[in-house]
Amino acid sequence: MKARNVGIRILNSLIPVLLAFVVGGVVIASIGENPVETYWILISKSLLTPKGFLTTLHYAAPLILTGLAIAVNFKAGIYNMGVEGSVLLGGFFAGIAGAYLPATLDPTMLKLLCLLVGIVCGMLYVVVPALLKAYFHVDEMVVTLMLNYALAKVLEFLSTGVFRDQGAGYVCTPTISDGAMFQRISSAKLTPFFFISLAAFVVMFFVMNRSKLGFEITAMGKNVEFADAMGMRVRRKIIVLMLISGALAGLAGAGYMLSDQYHYTLSFSGDPGLGWDGMLIALLGNHSPVGILIAAIFYAALKTGADNINLYSSVPKEIVTVIQGLIILFLAVKLLDERFGLRDRARKRISRRHSAAQTSAGVVSDNNAGEA
Repeated sequence: MKARNVGIRILNSLIPVLLAFVVGGVVIASIGENPVETYWILISKSLLTPKGFLTTLHYAAPLILTGLAIAVNFKAGIYNMGVEGSVLLGGFFAGIAGAYLPATLDPTMLKLLCLLVGIVCGMLYVVVPALLKAYFHVDEMVVTLMLNYALAKVLEFLSTGVFRDQGAGYVCTPTISDGAMFQRISSAKLTPFFFISLAAFVVMFFVMNRSKLGFEITAMGKNVEFADAMGMRVRRKIIVLMLISGALAGLAGAGYMLSDQYHYTLSFSGDPGLGWDGMLIALLGNHSPVGILIAAIFYAALKTGADNINLYSSVPKEIVTVIQGLIILFLAVKLLDERFGLRDRARKRISRRHSAAQTSAGVVSDNNAGEA
């Protein structure tokens, strides 16, 4: 039975991806190119060559963390949309710390301090939504969505004014010092930050699958009222889980700053953003740490492969954006189902109609029998 459930979860994750690739293949074929050859370039250049694979792992590092940050909340029935905000705030102030802390500090200590700043900022960002959710039952989805836009404007003000690098020709903060930067391990982009994200993955794997808190997360996700009645202190758990989520997202932002960006720009997190990508990865991985790890590497492979499509074919690399958008579209149905129970409602409605039809048929049959 357990193996069957695992198989169903894997199938639910694969179907949106396969549908996206099928539709993407139709688009590629419509412009006169071979979809099979295009997809082979996409996969081989990102996963089957040493440089491509290491670059893929580099891009996967922050995605693993944001995917876990989403999953640890969503699995408990907490729909925290503030992961993107924690990424931005953590990345911004990690960059400020890396630029303004004394460059004479030990490089290892400097990196740890910057990461710690990012983690603390990521946690501070979710404190207010966590308290509102725990004690006043305010919808955390609405609050965190609104805070994301407010934070973006605040950081835009800070990066264009107080902390702007006056020597740069565009809006950005000062570049972090060399001691704060994670150095590349090889000719690829991979840095030690990937192994930090991997360590966080191992910790979260045991937390979510082998600990008391992991059991409580599952119980809250299935029935929060029952969990509260069983003495699980749901209010406290909501705050703890949102703080864990903020810490993971803040670490993602800080690590991305120290290993890839090196200063904050208005497009720091990308479009749609690391936090939003983490939501897709969490859904794709069924909120399972192992699934999230695989989904993050797959999603990062799309990014790495997109850079090679233009070089080895005449297909525009924007086809990868189309595929990513289609995956999001198909997974949105899954998210809505998890949030509002669409499938259960549909099944109940069909069951009621079926029962009503059977009852009507029985009444008609009895009436006919009576008349006979």
